[in-house]
Amino acid sequence: MIASLTGTVRSLSLDSAVLTVGGVGLSVQATPTTLASLRVGAQADLATSLVVREDALTLFGFVDDEERDVFELLQTVSGVGPRLALAMLAVHTPDQLRRAVATEDFRALERVPGIGRKGAQRIVLELGDRLGPARGGAETPNGAAPTGAVADAGSAQVVDALVGLGWAARNAEDAVNDVLAGGHEVSDTAGLLRAALRTLGGRAGAGGVARG
Repeated sequence: MIASLTGTVRSLSLDSAVLTVGGVGLSVQATPTTLASLRVGAQADLATSLVVREDALTLFGFVDDEERDVFELLQTVSGVGPRLALAMLAVHTPDQLRRAVATEDFRALERVPGIGRKGAQRIVLELGDRLGPARGGAETPNGAAPTGAVADAGSAQVVDALVGLGWAARNAEDAVNDVLAGGHEVSDTAGLLRAALRTLGGRAGAGGVARG
């Protein structure tokens, strides 16, 4: 089990970073919030979770142990794989997920790409109180509008990231265009991705939990 990584950030993309640790470049999948905290050339210290499958070893990185622990607990729900668990943390903070489960806020859970009403109900039923109570005070939603506007050059990257999360290319393009045309103030591509995720989540109909 690789529980953490400390190294120099070599490169960043919308859904991953490469950290150089002891002369070896390690690719780490992460949420937009985690990636936004990293800078190329700077030192980074990430909590990590290694997902082992027959055909791949995938390393996921998080800003702290709490986020990593929630990521691993989410995967104990039937039908929730690492990609969907990461998508849940891309849309909601750990405390927002705790509140959604504790209050049976299905609509909040349905804002995550790949989660419909039946999937949200299963998450609440199977997690119960295992996430624990919310730890912080009042929170602003993920991706609360910063100042500035994202360059159109980042749109294609965001569409690719959404397709990677399981959305159809046409739906992803429509969501990005709606965010840009709707006056949402986003300062970077990570902010655009979060806003597009919320837009897509709001359109999602009832259904099951997609496998990650």
